[in-house]
Amino acid sequence: MKTQKNISQIVIAAAPHMVGDGFRVQSTLPGGTRSENNRISPFIMMDYSAPNYIPPAPQPKGVGEHPHKGFETVTIVYQGELEHRDSTGSQGKLYPGDVQWMTAGAGILHEEKFSKEFSKQGGKGEFAQLWVNLPKAHKNTPPAYQNLTKADIPVITNDKGSFVRVIAGTYNEVKGAATTFSPVNVYDVHIKAGDTQTFSIPAHFNTVAVVMQGAAKINEQEVKAVQTALFGQDGTEITITATQDTNLLLLSGEPINEPIFAYGPFVMNTEEEIVTAINDYNAGKWGSL
Repeated sequence: MKTQKNISQIVIAAAPHMVGDGFRVQSTLPGGTRSENNRISPFIMMDYSAPNYIPPAPQPKGVGEHPHKGFETVTIVYQGELEHRDSTGSQGKLYPGDVQWMTAGAGILHEEKFSKEFSKQGGKGEFAQLWVNLPKAHKNTPPAYQNLTKADIPVITNDKGSFVRVIAGTYNEVKGAATTFSPVNVYDVHIKAGDTQTFSIPAHFNTVAVVMQGAAKINEQEVKAVQTALFGQDGTEITITATQDTNLLLLSGEPINEPIFAYGPFVMNTEEEIVTAINDYNAGKWGSL
């Protein structure tokens, strides 16, 4: 029998802050880098950069070289252009609709900035970055990079103009573009005002809906931009009716029921593993850009 998945909490995004010298973002999820916050596992955090004008600059702005270890970063571009390169030798540009799924794993150095071409012209930027934890068994997997172009990502549309992009997991038997290390669904949802979309999520999955633009009734509760609905594990069905044209990310995944010990860009299971990560990084074991 299908039952409604109840909302346990609505979280208002934190005030905007700068990441690097170019990204103005808001943190949308409750802190997931402590074990007591495993209620959003396998997700750790998500930053959202709402649409804002990026003035022309002689040099690209963003975040320069920095390390990650023990988890994955997922960057979704809605407006603007980003450029990426890392210590595996991977590099590329992300255009509107593209997704970068980077596995930090055993340790990686990378940088993300606005592209040179975009920086010269300036323009509107909008994107989201999600951190997805890795199970203990995969925390030292070799670093890797999935470049998911807009054309790679399956899209399910309806006759009202609403659509769901399946970045990861499965939606209505359509498999998403990304390969993941644990069961994860990442749906990029766009609903026209007055339209309704229904989603079926396994009861034991942790689930959140991050409304980025617009407003909607989610299982009969109003959620606005930039707010996040956290769901309990007492049902399977989520019904979203847009009261305005609405863009949101619906995230769900099987919890990774393991300890979390985090320090900045390192997410491991113990303090000792964090110390090892810091020592390996300082020793230059993760290569260079």
